[in-house]
Amino acid sequence: MYHADGTYAGSAEWNESGPWAEVVGPVTKRGGPAGVILHRGERIADWGDTKRADMTFSIAKSYLSVLAGIAVKDGLITDLDEPVSATVEGPHFSSDHNRAITWRHMLQMNSEWRGELFGKDDQIDHFRQVGAGADNSRKGQLRQVGRPGSYYEYNDVRVNALAYALLCRFRRPLPDILRERIMDPIGASDGWRWDGYSTSWVEIDGQKVQSVTGGGHWGGGLVISAEDHARFGLFISQNGRWDDRQVLPEDWMAQSVSPTPTLENYGFLWWLNRGVDANPDLPPNAFSALGAGGHCIWINPEDDIVAVMRWLDPAKTQTFLEALMGAIRK
Repeated sequence: MYHADGTYAGSAEWNESGPWAEVVGPVTKRGGPAGVILHRGERIADWGDTKRADMTFSIAKSYLSVLAGIAVKDGLITDLDEPVSATVEGPHFSSDHNRAITWRHMLQMNSEWRGELFGKDDQIDHFRQVGAGADNSRKGQLRQVGRPGSYYEYNDVRVNALAYALLCRFRRPLPDILRERIMDPIGASDGWRWDGYSTSWVEIDGQKVQSVTGGGHWGGGLVISAEDHARFGLFISQNGRWDDRQVLPEDWMAQSVSPTPTLENYGFLWWLNRGVDANPDLPPNAFSALGAGGHCIWINPEDDIVAVMRWLDPAKTQTFLEALMGAIRK
């Protein structure tokens, strides 16, 4: 995960420098390309080391989205349009600007949250773009933020603020919640972990707890295997249900994959096949969890497919999925 000159791959990817770019979380040496394809719940293809736990970058955001669904089911979040500040104390949501931010804003990546968290200022991801043709020449330049809900920006500091807010509501480490409520019940391995930063330890009810991250941008994040991703994807494809238990609220995934007002191909931290960038050769209701380095959990409800790809050239993702659909529909 480091280049020959010692530069962290994440810093090089987004051309970052300066104190905010410091790597403050664990970095796991990467494996090779791997993947799993499930069709109607059955494993029909795989390649590479599918049991190896690897960094997964922003796929962790979609796991956070699911934990928000658990918080809703548990009554810890009673209204997505309620300000986070109504139930999360402390300085991070107390400013005149931030106190108006709702849970929905945080999930839609349009919160415009402003501040510093765990030594990272949200400015580092101002003007950030992702995807093919992204222009990050202005990334890190200070931008005048708008009102909450008015502007979409892919900002990892703000996602980390969501993870912190969820920690404050659960009052327990988020990896523990994920393991107990989802990963153990669906039969995932015990080889995955979810790391935070050396700077993200906070006190909850007198105990030191690490707040996790929404990716591996500065180290940390979800380290997990392709097989565990596939089980998670199957759980999501079944509307958050496993065996005879409805784990997520029944309407949670429908909300999660509804286009947001500020970006048509984005939901609650899930990518959608919608809008001007939609691929007409793929089902319109397909959706994805995506991470840097070509990591993808692709869910196609129409054809009952879950596809997990690790370290696939991002420029080839759409071609790969088109080939997959061609094979399935023969």
